[in-house]
Amino acid sequence: IRCWSNIPFLTVPLSRAHGKSFAHRSELKHAKRIVVKLGSAVVTRGDECGLALGRLASIVEQISMLQNQGREMMIVTSGAVAFGKQRLRHEILLSQSVRQALHSGQSQLKDMAIPVLEARACAAAGQSGLMALYEAMFTQYSICAAQILVTNLDFHDEQKRRNLNGTLHELLRMNIVPIINTNDAVVPPPEPNSDLQGVNVISVKDNDSLAARLAVEMKTDLLIVLSDVEGLFDSPPGSDDAKLIDIFYPGDQQSVTFGTKSRVGMGGMEAKVKAALWALQGGTSVVIANGTHPKISGHVITDIVEGKKVGTFFSEVKPAGPTVEQQAEMARAGGRTLAALQPEQRAEIIYRLADLLTDQREEILLANKEDLEEAENKGRLALPLLKRLSLSTSKLNSLAIGLRQIAACSRDSVGRVLRRTRVAQALHLEQVTVPIGVLLVIFESRPDCLPQVSALAIASGNGLLLKGGKEASHSNQILHHLTQEALSIHGVKDAVQLVNTREEVEDLCRLDKLIDLIIPRGSSQLVRNIQKAAKGIPVMGHSEGICHVYVDTDASVEKVTRIIRDSKCEYPAACNALETLLIHRDLLRTPLFDQIIDMLRVEQVKIHAGPKFASYLTFSPSEVKSLRTEYGDLQCCIEVVDSVQEAVEHIHKYGSSHTDVIITENEQTAEFFLQHVDSACVFWNASTRFSDGYRFGLGAEVGISTSRIHARGPVGIEGLLTTKWLLRGDNHVVSDFSEHGSMKYLHESLPLPQRNTS
Repeated sequence: IRCWSNIPFLTVPLSRAHGKSFAHRSELKHAKRIVVKLGSAVVTRGDECGLALGRLASIVEQISMLQNQGREMMIVTSGAVAFGKQRLRHEILLSQSVRQALHSGQSQLKDMAIPVLEARACAAAGQSGLMALYEAMFTQYSICAAQILVTNLDFHDEQKRRNLNGTLHELLRMNIVPIINTNDAVVPPPEPNSDLQGVNVISVKDNDSLAARLAVEMKTDLLIVLSDVEGLFDSPPGSDDAKLIDIFYPGDQQSVTFGTKSRVGMGGMEAKVKAALWALQGGTSVVIANGTHPKISGHVITDIVEGKKVGTFFSEVKPAGPTVEQQAEMARAGGRTLAALQPEQRAEIIYRLADLLTDQREEILLANKEDLEEAENKGRLALPLLKRLSLSTSKLNSLAIGLRQIAACSRDSVGRVLRRTRVAQALHLEQVTVPIGVLLVIFESRPDCLPQVSALAIASGNGLLLKGGKEASHSNQILHHLTQEALSIHGVKDAVQLVNTREEVEDLCRLDKLIDLIIPRGSSQLVRNIQKAAKGIPVMGHSEGICHVYVDTDASVEKVTRIIRDSKCEYPAACNALETLLIHRDLLRTPLFDQIIDMLRVEQVKIHAGPKFASYLTFSPSEVKSLRTEYGDLQCCIEVVDSVQEAVEHIHKYGSSHTDVIITENEQTAEFFLQHVDSACVFWNASTRFSDGYRFGLGAEVGISTSRIHARGPVGIEGLLTTKWLLRGDNHVVSDFSEHGSMKYLHESLPLPQRNTS
């Protein structure tokens, strides 16, 4: 805990040797000394009639938060000239209106001509008001701010430079936020050709160059430049093909076309890029981002420091492979080529992948052994996750069998005609199946997921982005290599991409222009995080697998313990494992109930009692904290219900619409349960573990969906397809079908073409 003015605040470990900039965004959270440059467009309102008070208040709040974390924050602010210009314009209008009123008796504002205002006078008029506003805002957070006005001479004169440096260091030592601006009231106009001339010289001609010079002079870790554009684009923002550049490297400026400068202020994007590159060369990391967008300005600075993908990050370290955006574009192009292949060719790719899984099993198991050893040494995975991470010969054989099932049933998936209609004479309409586009599948600790999902994407003609957990990196690498080897037989290697960069899941979920569907495979927490982070991209999946088994009064003694044991104990970490056992009240204190309890004890299943069950017992197991719990381990909850109707109501209230089972010999009771339970999978006298794409005969699954739109339950090839409409006409126009037109709608259903069932 550090203290200043008797106000304690937490510090975080923020220290590094200055001299080299951060290589990756994820490292920005370690930045201790940060300069935030606020452009004129950020500080002033859009109508140029005052300061953007709400925006400034939000920026001050973020800077105060970072300051109170133990960071050393500095602000380089624009806005004095623009603010002063607005103040002087109002003063001139007011004085002119008074003079005209005295001479003519009326105000003729429409005839007033406002003279061109000299920039130095505007700066003198605006500087005091701007600083007064900053002081008032920082005071709300018990933080002191200090103003420093500089000119180019303060950096070129050695004594002045040392004085400036000493003053800034002393202010930072006292937990004061320095607010720096060029002294535009006295500074001469910039020389036409005075620009960047190497790492040791930079002309302070605007606040962009001032911020860069200050950042290097003070050995700053991070420079954040806020403007009115999202960052640096590969062509002027607003043009049709403009794309935001996520990471900018020295030398890339040759491929960039710069647009005009901002609506207010002196600098433009070209000046910002030159200043940023100069600061980067001096060892300071730089991010250029939008400080005016109402949806992100309230957290743009903190997001940047947290390493989120905001704006353009300047880095000297160029990655060996493509960026994730490039990978998504490659996957889309590859997916379109894949969809254009003949069905037999797509099936051939999947058969080849199945063969490789068995032919290369030794290499796969060796890579998996590395992952297991690293996970065990680091102790970062629980036992259920270690089981998911582990591969074996039997698992690989099962994978290969599943892939061959996918290949066999994929021949008639893409391009299948679902509906044919004769709309009118010689006007025929068809609805056909097509791929969704680019899928992003994010999975944890399950390397066997990679070939399964890849095969389903290949069969459905979709491009695929895969993001696996780092705990399975060696396994994922070799499995992806084998997948691309199989794809290469028909020249579509790029259709399946494995994301190896340091992309955060939240950043991937923002690529709404590149990704069409996100499918998470992992813990309920992972799924919830992805559903929360996804911006404009649909997410297919389930956040929890709270599966129930209801034991009815008419249940068979032989079936009950077998089904419950298999549902809970066969693979307790699976999302389709039993979590809550519902027992009919009449079965309590019966031999059947005793058999259930004895079996669970033998299997070392920890029992949690529901509220009603606990009320029947003198000495009950630990009472459950929540009836809506997914244990993912050898634990389960037991609760008592009075009827099948109450069992259904309990499932609807506490379940997750995943998989629910009834055990009974009464067909009428079973049918009531099957028809009334509103879950993706509802079974009668069968284990919850059957809720699986492979066991359903789908070959494999990309996941189990509990949503009510598009796909539900285990999602195979069909769930990765959508449709499009094909209309074939002959000079047809809508006006021919008007009241007095020559044509009439027929809307006749036509027979579907025969499906290929070979």
